[in-house]
Amino acid sequence: MTTITHLKEKYEALVDHLDERGRRIWAATEAKVLGYGGVTRVSDATGIARSTIRRGLDELASRKPLASHRIRKPGGGRKSLNEHDPSFARKLESLIEPLTRGDPESPLRWTCKSTRRIADELKVLGTTVGRQTVASQLHRLGYSLQGNRKTEEGKANHPDRNEQFEFINRAAKRAMSGGHPVISVDTKKKELIGNYKNGGRKWHRKGEAHKVSGHDFPDPEVPRAYPYGVYELKRDKGFVNVGVDRDTAQFAVASIRTWWREMGVEAYKRARYIQVMADGGGSNGYRSRLWKRELQTLADETGLSIRVCHFPPGTSKWNKVEHRLFSFISQNWRGEPLRCYETVVKLISSTTTKSGLEVQCRLDTGTYPPKVEVSDEEMVAIRLFPAKFHGEWNYEIRPRTLREL
Repeated sequence: MTTITHLKEKYEALVDHLDERGRRIWAATEAKVLGYGGVTRVSDATGIARSTIRRGLDELASRKPLASHRIRKPGGGRKSLNEHDPSFARKLESLIEPLTRGDPESPLRWTCKSTRRIADELKVLGTTVGRQTVASQLHRLGYSLQGNRKTEEGKANHPDRNEQFEFINRAAKRAMSGGHPVISVDTKKKELIGNYKNGGRKWHRKGEAHKVSGHDFPDPEVPRAYPYGVYELKRDKGFVNVGVDRDTAQFAVASIRTWWREMGVEAYKRARYIQVMADGGGSNGYRSRLWKRELQTLADETGLSIRVCHFPPGTSKWNKVEHRLFSFISQNWRGEPLRCYETVVKLISSTTTKSGLEVQCRLDTGTYPPKVEVSDEEMVAIRLFPAKFHGEWNYEIRPRTLREL
């Protein structure tokens, strides 16, 4: 017992100064000195496995010790799962792919199976892994865990929902590989301007939190901010046009126009078209005649075709602008009363992320009249080219005059 206590004290004094190899060699040396039964006694005193101590004894007896910079012999250590089972990634993808909203290289990919269920299905295929391993591999393959965030919009899932996501993904990849801008657009929730409560919390000294109005009734006289966001997928940059009047199709296209003038035109000098990803409803909805008429005007002004893909019903929260731009803006201004438009613009402009997101923001004081009618004659004049697959969701609007490159 005295020997074990002595070994334990020595080990506790040295352990913080030894690496894995040093602990192994020290334990082997002590076991060798103790002779018969030494391996067991050293293991009991230190908790080091007997197999580890025996490896240390083998190293002491070896005529070719490890190089000084090595801890284990070449090839030592636990092998990765992909080395044990080279087909693991392929099996995992085969389970995910049928429910993936996009192809393996998609910038918009996601899955709705649980890791536990995937692990059970992998076991049937001959690969036994835990759910944590499944989660780690999914992250390496480019998947991310997405939560339920009000994806239902009053309609059942469209039967072509997955196919539309795949169409969107192919369009995004094709545009980015060709040097054309890909933007996700939408209007963020309108905000009351004034001394009203803003959700979330921020650090204050005790008792020094902002004092705000006890009520925020939607009085028509209360000014509102309408932040329209444009998010560039490839460059991880955002632009927000803060309107003060109404959220209309004219305002939506005006926001895209301003983004192009202030950020897009210099970055995409050789672009022939702009790829727009938009929700199916709202100011940029696929049914809006005014949206298409205004896009025709934009195409004529820029000389660029405008290619549009709308997200299918019930999927607006999967729009990249939501969780790549708007979510970070909400985090940045949480707990901060939006007392004036200047506050809104400054808080949005100061939004950044570790991934390098940069955001530009401007105040749009223009007026946008509601209920603007677009005649049948105006619609006929639009150079609208629907895609073969769901042409109501996927279409191109070409300029009426060609631009010289």
